[in-house]
Amino acid sequence: MEFDEQLQLSINLMASEGIYNAARGMSGMIGQSITVGQPHVKLVPLIEIPSLVGGLESEAVGIYLRSEGAISGQILMVIPYSKALELVDLMMEVPPGTTQQLGTLERSALAELGNLTGSFFLNAVDEKLGLSARPSPPAVIVDMIGAILDILLTTAEELSESVLMVKATFIRGDREAQADFWMIPDRKTLKTLASREFETHA
Repeated sequence: MEFDEQLQLSINLMASEGIYNAARGMSGMIGQSITVGQPHVKLVPLIEIPSLVGGLESEAVGIYLRSEGAISGQILMVIPYSKALELVDLMMEVPPGTTQQLGTLERSALAELGNLTGSFFLNAVDEKLGLSARPSPPAVIVDMIGAILDILLTTAEELSESVLMVKATFIRGDREAQADFWMIPDRKTLKTLASREFETHA
């Protein structure tokens, strides 16, 4: 089973709301206003992901969470390595180009961003559809896109054929940093969402 038009629209709205709320959470975390540009939400086939993020051998940072409870699936924030350094600079309020590598402190900041985003997305699902879920602790992975994809494939119980990709731009003053979020529900979750959507609109 895949996303029908109404279900995709509902999930798109929840994804956008989750990103906006994550930006507000980041603002509270660093004590500075961070906003987010209009998120670009797109449903893409899983097999197309490598070509959309620069190829299997491109170095990237993945922030990985599993969703557990009524909604099961995987949430992965994927950022090209150079863009991850820019995002850390923005979050840690240091001049652009300051961060040259991802140490413990930098990874912790990225993990918190992934945790905020995953939590706010799942909270939006709970608020809209009454389906409670919780994120696992985030794991920060620095590797090639191909290796990050392998983690998805080996840890998923049963992947859907499509991925909800959210492109977001975080903004603080005149600075901005981009990140992609992949939201990959298990097939049983798609069935649950479709059933709840039908009941909601009955």
